[in-house]
Amino acid sequence: MNHPKSSPAEKVPGGGAPDLFLFDFDGTVADTLEISHGILNELAEEFRFRALPREELDHVRTLGTRDFIRHLGISGWRVPRISRRGLRLLQERIAEVQPIAGMPEVLEELHGRGHRIGILTSNSETNVLAFIARHRLPYFHFVRTSSKLFGKSREMRRILKAEGLPPERVLYVGDETRDIEAAKEAGVRMAAVDWGYNAPQVLSSLAPDHLLSHPSELLRIGTSIA
Repeated sequence: MNHPKSSPAEKVPGGGAPDLFLFDFDGTVADTLEISHGILNELAEEFRFRALPREELDHVRTLGTRDFIRHLGISGWRVPRISRRGLRLLQERIAEVQPIAGMPEVLEELHGRGHRIGILTSNSETNVLAFIARHRLPYFHFVRTSSKLFGKSREMRRILKAEGLPPERVLYVGDETRDIEAAKEAGVRMAAVDWGYNAPQVLSSLAPDHLLSHPSELLRIGTSIA
C-alpha cells in the first residue's frame, strides 16, 4: 500500500505524549479493505441490499458511516444481524489479512518506549486475537470490542476508568468518521489515518487532532511535548 509523504511532526494538545495508544483494528492496523469488499457483496446477495461495484469504492470512502449504510439501502434494524454474519465470514478468512504496511514496526517501537497499547474495535475478539497471533504482534495490552456499530464512545469511557487515565492522556487511532465521533464524545484525543475506510477529506472535515498519512507519524506524536 502506497502512502503520501508524511506531514511534519505535530505537538499533542493537552500535555505530552499519550500514556495509552488505543487503536481501531479494521483499516487501521489490519488491511481488511479488499476482503471486506468481497464479503460485503456476498452479504448483499444474501440479505438483498445493494451491492458495491468496485468503481464506487472511491466515492463511498467520502461517505460517513450512516450515509454509507443508507447508500447500500440497509435499514438500521438489520445492521446488527448483517454485521454478525460479516464477522463470521471474516473469521473464515482472517489468515488472508495482512497488517498495514509499516504498522508492525511502529507498534514495536511504541511498545519499546513504554507506551501502553490497546485495541478497541467493532470486529470480534476472536478475529483480532487470531490476527495478532498469526503476525506475531505481542504489543497489545488488551483487546476491547464494541458490539454496537456506534458504541465505541461508551467503551472508551470504560477503558478510561479501567486504566485510571484522564481522556487527554489517551489517543485513539482510527480510520472512520464514526471513530472521530466516538473519540469526541468520550473527550479522547483522536488521530485519524487516511489509509483506511474513509478518505482524508471527510476525515478532515470532522477536525480530528491529527490526520496521518503513514504509521510512522505516530512515533512523532509519541515523542511530542506540549
